[in-house]
Amino acid sequence: MTKSTIFFLALALTISACREKPKQTDATQTNEQPAQVTAPAFNADSAYAYIDKQVAFGPRVPNTPAHVDAGNYLVSKLKQFGCTVTEQNFVATTWDGKKLNARNIIGSINPQATKRILLASHWDSRPHADNDPDAADKNKPVTAANDGASGVGVLLELARTIQQAQQKPGVGIDIIFFDAEDWGSGEKVKDDFEQASGNQYDYMGFCLGSRYWAKNPHKPGYSAYYGILLDMVGAKSATFPKEGHSMQFAPNVTNNIWQTASRLGYSQYFVDTPGSAIMDDHVAPNTIAKIPMIDIIHTNIGTGGFFPAWHTAEDDMSNIDRATLKAVGQTVLQVIYNE
Repeated sequence: MTKSTIFFLALALTISACREKPKQTDATQTNEQPAQVTAPAFNADSAYAYIDKQVAFGPRVPNTPAHVDAGNYLVSKLKQFGCTVTEQNFVATTWDGKKLNARNIIGSINPQATKRILLASHWDSRPHADNDPDAADKNKPVTAANDGASGVGVLLELARTIQQAQQKPGVGIDIIFFDAEDWGSGEKVKDDFEQASGNQYDYMGFCLGSRYWAKNPHKPGYSAYYGILLDMVGAKSATFPKEGHSMQFAPNVTNNIWQTASRLGYSQYFVDTPGSAIMDDHVAPNTIAKIPMIDIIHTNIGTGGFFPAWHTAEDDMSNIDRATLKAVGQTVLQVIYNE
């Protein structure tokens, strides 16, 4: 469309608006957006404590006692916060042929509501710190304070906050802790993410829990208005550009979240700039379950890549910052309360 076309179109709309003045009623009429509902305050200290508790179990690697104990803890906390809990047990086959005893954990708030929002994070740990600069640590499991536990901690605190709030959101919420996200190999092979990414090959073996759930939702015919995935949302001075697949599948949802963060004063975290397309747990819900789902994920502006301790033995509580947790948790709460 040329600039002159835009000018004449605007002129015509202005003339039309002048000819048809809106009828006045006793109530003042305005074209402004509805007033924003103020969400309850998100407690970053509480979210931090939930992350610390997960880390205390040890690496939550499938087929280990720490994984079982941590999963039981998540189930108990969701029930404590008034959620209707569904445990989705499944056996996942890894890229190297191993069988993982895995479970997706779903907590539903206001389960009778027909309009639903999906919130998710993965809760498992990577079995080997293959990105660690120390060769002696490369085969150690990752503690996964930020890469996994941070998103779970934020969602647990979100569930607690809603339970205790006098005013509840007007929508139903399904919190899903996806399992077996982080077992993938570093090799590139053809798999079922090929169509979503547009690449000829993708990394194999990641996001097994979200793929399983997308093909086998916890309720037959399940649908959600949209979804939000949290991944690596706890590091100090984290930056969340607009992830590529999020803008491909759900640009309106993405823009709304980043605008909300800006209104709350968190634009230094939610940076209004395009980010890389990440193969993460939001892709299968988009491509298989057909739910528009976005990813809030820490990637470095300009240089790409993730936080320094990603997939290393140093992904511990020293990486977790309460200010970042507050920015993410308060933004998500505000978005939900204005649905």
